[in-house]
Amino acid sequence: MDEQLSLTSERSALSSFLDQQREGLIKKILGLDDPQARSAPTASALSLLGLIKHAATWEERWFHVVMAGGESSDGWPEVRPEPRDADCFVDESDTVQHWVGRYRQEIERSHAVVAARELDDPCARADIIVCNVRYVLFHLIEETARHAGHADIIRESIDGSRGF
Repeated sequence: MDEQLSLTSERSALSSFLDQQREGLIKKILGLDDPQARSAPTASALSLLGLIKHAATWEERWFHVVMAGGESSDGWPEVRPEPRDADCFVDESDTVQHWVGRYRQEIERSHAVVAARELDDPCARADIIVCNVRYVLFHLIEETARHAGHADIIRESIDGSRGF
């Protein structure tokens, strides 16, 4: 653990832990070409590109829609994709450049949304979930860390690359 991080405020610590997980997830796809990133080399149907697409999609939904009350680019929650995990699936039109770029854009937008609020502030879309900023940060740390773990296994299965 970074000793300096342990001495910071709760807000800084939560934001830093989430950023570490985000970068860990992104790191796993860097250096792969699009076909490698779209491949699902394990028993799971997950691909690294699908994980990045999923992370970008939910980054927007949690921070821009749930927390800030904005509109999503895909019409969620009014439009619900079928199957439910459709945001994890990719095809030939999905590229590493597009989805990593989109994820990084959503991360920057999320930073601005969080910076404008206190941890105890309620999220804007209580019709979706009643929660506060702190809850969303904890939830996204948990989810992003889980997906970074998935990404570790997938990347190692693709080319033997290991490490966080």
